[in-house]
Amino acid sequence: MPRATHHLPAGQVIYRAGSEGLAWRVADGVVRLDTAGKDGEPAFASLAIRGDILGCETLLLGAYTFSASALTPCCLTPWPEGAGRPTGEILLESLTLAQRRSAELVALRGGHAADRVLGLIRLLADGAGRVILPTRQDIADITALRFETISRIIKRFERMQILSPLRIAGVHANRGFRIGCVPGG
Repeated sequence: MPRATHHLPAGQVIYRAGSEGLAWRVADGVVRLDTAGKDGEPAFASLAIRGDILGCETLLLGAYTFSASALTPCCLTPWPEGAGRPTGEILLESLTLAQRRSAELVALRGGHAADRVLGLIRLLADGAGRVILPTRQDIADITALRFETISRIIKRFERMQILSPLRIAGVHANRGFRIGCVPGG
């Protein structure tokens, strides 16, 4: 029996670490992966974006390693998708992309605050320069900055027209943007 595509709103829990489930491909949106922190609270671990595979560890371990939630509206499709390229080849490609993304995320946790936020925005933007930002708190968690710092930087980016508000159907008004010219970049 075929599994259905899932359309999830921002903030929706997709699965929790330790639970059983299936693997998914992110068809659209951004997914936050968390591990349990020292106090048992979720601690940022990684991101999955369009094209990435989520939960493939369930094929080997039978349970999810991380907890996953939609940072932006998401569309998840069942994985493996069926006929086509061999599953092993697709999985290796996905793992290679995940390693590259991991390196990008490490870079977002050091350096100048504005550069870190801009790096995340560029990572999340589509080919047309549109971006749906995660919540300010999620951006703070990802970049290892304070909520207040994120708010100031985004407001500054708007004043400088690095970010221009963009109405995107189904997205909260203060989260959709078009990326403009970046001074010196």
